[in-house]
This record gives sequence, structure tokens and C-alpha cells, in this order.
Amino acid sequence: MNPYFVWEPYEAGAGWRPFAQLLEPEVAAERVAVSRQGLVAMFGLDEAAVPERVVASVLFLGYASRLLSPPLAESLAGSVRAAGPGDLWWKPVPGGPLPMAVSPVDRRPAADLFDVAVLGLVAPLLEVFRARFRLSPQVLWGNVASALGGAAGQLPEGAWSAVAELVRRPPLAGMAVVGRRSLRRRNCCLYYRIPGGGTCGDCVLGQ
Repeated sequence: MNPYFVWEPYEAGAGWRPFAQLLEPEVAAERVAVSRQGLVAMFGLDEAAVPERVVASVLFLGYASRLLSPPLAESLAGSVRAAGPGDLWWKPVPGGPLPMAVSPVDRRPAADLFDVAVLGLVAPLLEVFRARFRLSPQVLWGNVASALGGAAGQLPEGAWSAVAELVRRPPLAGMAVVGRRSLRRRNCCLYYRIPGGGTCGDCVLGQ
């Protein structure tokens, strides 16, 4: 399975940090700084050419994918793990999917996917990134829609029905349009503002 869909079993003493730390603005800024240096090196650019808020948007998109992909996949089997911020753990890495682990939790019906994953996990992190990096809620919720579309593209066709239902609900409503097996967002994650970054496959700028 794609690593974005994996939450490892939490094991004390294995270097895991509480997910709640990512809800601290200074920790979010630290992770954005690490990601920014990685992009500077990858594109061979001066740091000034890689705006912090653009990196923050792209990093948040990656984090949203890590928080949403496992529950979306689980929901196809009828239930989701009822994990909240206090049940998740992470490890710092310089790039790639953020390693995440989960403590033992109860399960809830698949119909609770929006409340558990979108509102319970992603929304608190989104608010931190919105406030700390002065990002538009439309950009960030568009990133959430994009994360759902990216996950659905790796799953059986039924995932698209679930995503279509999710993006009809506020605050995701109006952020993207879902087709039979595709998603087109109505805004942009800002990645194109990095020289050489280009646009993503679901970007409104590519229409």
C-alpha cells in the first residue's frame, strides 16, 4: 500500500512525538523551514525565491493527505478508527510522507468519516497554518479536497463516491468538483509560485 495510507501502531520509546505538537505554531514553523530548505536544494534556488507561505501551503497538503488517506481507505470497509489529535504520533523527516502512528482506539461507522477525519484531525491543523502563515481558508480547504482526491485515485472506485459526498459539506463545499474518477479543485495550492514548480494535475490553473 502507498505509504500515505499507513498509520503504524504506536510504540512508546520509538521516537514518536505527539501529534498535538504540530498544532503549536512554532513547531509548524520549524517543519515549514525544513521543507523550505529541501525545496531550495531541489530546485537550486535562493531562499528568497521560495516563499514561506507557499511552502506552508504545500506542506499542509502533504499533512492533510497523511491524516485523510488511512480513514478514507478504512471507510470503504464500513468503519473508521475514532482517532483524535491525542491518539496520533509523528516523527520528523526532511522530506516525503510524514511517518505517523496511532494508539489503540475504538471504531466508528464509515458515515462518521467527515467528523472524525476532516473536522477532528485536519481542521485544527488547518487553523494553525491559516493563522501562522496568513494563508487563505479557500486555499487550505482546497488542499484538503485535493488530498481526498489524491487518496481516492489510489483506491477502488467506491472511494470517489465517498469523496464526492465529503466535498459537498461545508467548509469543503465549493472547493472542488468531483467527476466519476477525478477531482478538479477551484483554487490553487500556490506551488506554481516556486520557479520550476509548475501546476498539479487537479489545479484550477490547468483547466
